[in-house]
Amino acid sequence: MPRHLLGRLYLLAAVLALDCALLAGIPHVGTLLGPIAPSGIAAFAIFIGLGYPGLKTERETLPFSGRLFCAHLACIAIVVLGNVAALHDSQLALSHTGHAVFSALVLLGIALLALACVPLRVSIRTIRDYHSLLLLASLSGMAAWWLRRPLQSFWDSSSLAHGRILQIATFDCVRDLLGLVTPDVISDPSAFTLGTSRFLVQIAEQCSGLEGLGLVLVFTLVWLWYFRKETRFSHAFLLVPLALLCVWLLNIARIAAIILIGNAGAPDVAMVGFHSQAGWIAFTVVALTFSVATRKLAWTQKAPALSTHSSGHTAIAHEAGESPATAAYLVPFLAILAASFLSKAASGYFEWLYPLRFIAALAALWYFRAEYKRLDWRFGWIAPAAGVAIFLVWIATSSWMHDHSASALGSTLASLSPSLRIAWIAFRVAAAVITVPIAEELAFRGYLARRLIDRNFDEVSFSRLSPLSICLSSVAFGVMHGSHWFAGILAGLAYAAALKWRGRIGDAIVAHATSNLLLAAWVLMSGDWSLW
Repeated sequence: MPRHLLGRLYLLAAVLALDCALLAGIPHVGTLLGPIAPSGIAAFAIFIGLGYPGLKTERETLPFSGRLFCAHLACIAIVVLGNVAALHDSQLALSHTGHAVFSALVLLGIALLALACVPLRVSIRTIRDYHSLLLLASLSGMAAWWLRRPLQSFWDSSSLAHGRILQIATFDCVRDLLGLVTPDVISDPSAFTLGTSRFLVQIAEQCSGLEGLGLVLVFTLVWLWYFRKETRFSHAFLLVPLALLCVWLLNIARIAAIILIGNAGAPDVAMVGFHSQAGWIAFTVVALTFSVATRKLAWTQKAPALSTHSSGHTAIAHEAGESPATAAYLVPFLAILAASFLSKAASGYFEWLYPLRFIAALAALWYFRAEYKRLDWRFGWIAPAAGVAIFLVWIATSSWMHDHSASALGSTLASLSPSLRIAWIAFRVAAAVITVPIAEELAFRGYLARRLIDRNFDEVSFSRLSPLSICLSSVAFGVMHGSHWFAGILAGLAYAAALKWRGRIGDAIVAHATSNLLLAAWVLMSGDWSLW
């Protein structure tokens, strides 16, 4: 838990970002915050950015109000549940007054969260000390709200080329790259259509690589800020344009590969699997390369500080770093993500390489097996009981939210030969019951929940998990489950509670494995393939 003012402001921003992700992920009948959202984001960024030198000198230890934080969660929960109920029951349709009430609840929740992070007396003192900067930040927020529509219309205007510079450059580069591979290139610059006689695509604005550039820019700047004490910022900052150039070039290669895959006779693989996953693969490669470069290159690293002992000897003082056990907790989960990127990229509507996820995770777990001997793998009755409870909650929330979207998985499996069908299902169940529970519990409860408490997370016992670290790690765990985010958050809370009760990782893993096993049985017996 951050103790000082600047850390609390960062915590406030992080929780608000999670709130926005949750509220944006639910269906709602209208805007909940309207212009307050873009104005608030811009004003907060200006205040933190310009006020950083002064804010970091505020060293008073601040209390954190758990009651106000819980009240904040209650406000957000009421808004979420109310909107979901209103959209699934026409009799509960919201009037303008009801919608205004929900917007007021969101604002109340934000105010309660702010007071939970920064007490009222400190907030008043900060407003008094930084009133000029707050005025500038507020004016900047108003300007951001006023300029967003003109800038958006400027970007979307087909009569102006300024907003299409990146799109035009991407189109030209992809066309030239394809010309090196095949002579059968068809291009229509006016419609941004490009391809071959067998397969054509349209390179829209969103395909120009702007999203990847934004993600890499945010990642690199956050990474440099986080490791600012160990990194020579002026040197490492020069790697940021290089990272942006790499991700843009990889996007050009991605579009060219899509066209070539479609031209080879696999349009489903090109447009369904490779199209959606190749971008994330490129971002992951660039982000990983950048992080390794900034941590390993001597050119970007600060020289270790020297300290002199009373005896006159000089020693090197190192900054506290990540625990050496970090890889053992994160690599199995990252192996599953990497394998999923590859398997989805090589698939169409059916992920026929799903067994690769199980194999990758199993290999990572085997590699770090010596590290896991220190963990307590025992479990008690609370573990399977929690797993059964989460299974029932998962089915109930899925039914309540009418989350039974059509899935072609069942019909696709039925079209396979019996041996292939049995093998695929066996790997799917084995991953759900064995590797996924272990990898996700190590990453979210073993690492993230403790990392939120202490940088040297491996020194934090599982029984010391705080309510805040449990909530934040559970929200991250739930968001990872997409449309099942609400049940995922409840599952994360239950698994963390099982872990904290006796301080044994085995309880969390068995609870997770039990709920996944029951879900697999439900899917296979009921044919509700949307849960897979």
